[in-house]
Amino acid sequence: MISDWNCIFITSILKKIMKYFLVLLSIVIFPVLVGAQELRCNVTVSSQKIQGANQNLFRTMQSDIYEFMNNRKWTDHVYSYDEKLRCNIMIVLDEQLSADEFRGSIQVQYVRPVFDSSYETTVLNIKDNDFRCRYVEFQPLEFNETSNRENLTNILAFYAYVILGFSYDTFSMEGGTPYFEKAQSIVNNSQSLPVKGWKSFESERNRYWLIENVLNKSYSDFRRCMYNYHRNGLDLMSQRVEEGRANIAESLRDLQKVFRKRPSTYILQMFFDSKSAELVNVFSKSYPDERNRVLTILNEIDPSNGSKYAKIADETETTQ
Repeated sequence: MISDWNCIFITSILKKIMKYFLVLLSIVIFPVLVGAQELRCNVTVSSQKIQGANQNLFRTMQSDIYEFMNNRKWTDHVYSYDEKLRCNIMIVLDEQLSADEFRGSIQVQYVRPVFDSSYETTVLNIKDNDFRCRYVEFQPLEFNETSNRENLTNILAFYAYVILGFSYDTFSMEGGTPYFEKAQSIVNNSQSLPVKGWKSFESERNRYWLIENVLNKSYSDFRRCMYNYHRNGLDLMSQRVEEGRANIAESLRDLQKVFRKRPSTYILQMFFDSKSAELVNVFSKSYPDERNRVLTILNEIDPSNGSKYAKIADETETTQ
């Protein structure tokens, strides 16, 4: 028979083996779980305009928003660390309305790597001035996709899905639809909230119209442009420069179709806020016929940047 001392000894060994096994398992599995989240989002919260406020509160807010964006799982896909979507959120608080209520703006940027190069292209650069939220220090940020009443997490989740939607759209034709539809659901669920940014009648350039434009079949040429511009244009340029540039030029014709249907469409402004400088860099190195064709389109559909596009006409001028 096994003595009590032997039983104690065997039990101790088994516990050590189990502990070692659990540690080893955590080493193998934990990086996979950490890599499962999709976003690598830098977050900045600026409160310089609010005098005399508790700055620790805003540092905690920044940390909580960072955790919400980066540690929440937004899709069913598994991302490695290098595959995570690089994005930036900058919140500028203009006013403290009460102890836990704030008003300001939020700027959202998403940059996408270009295939076989070190270049990164800005896909999204949106400044949303309808930012108003309630934030209580040390209270967890919670989000329910079907019935969420917190405007802060509604806004953050909305832009998380918009980032994902545009990312997928640049890699496959209309591949971002499931994520745009999630963003649209947030818009629909926010209609009864007593805050601006979610309703059609408040502005032509807010969250409502952003997602309406993207999913509106009348403007489907915009999404065709986003795919061809990135996947068949920029991603090709490291190997076949002229072909990739020609595909970008052709993709601008799709934007022209959208413009001729409705010149004030919000997604057109959003596109050029992200791409005007890049277009100058791409086509200032082109040949005369292509430069002239591109200039004609750009001056029609984005006249506000006409002076910037004039640099394309000068083949000897380089851009930064």
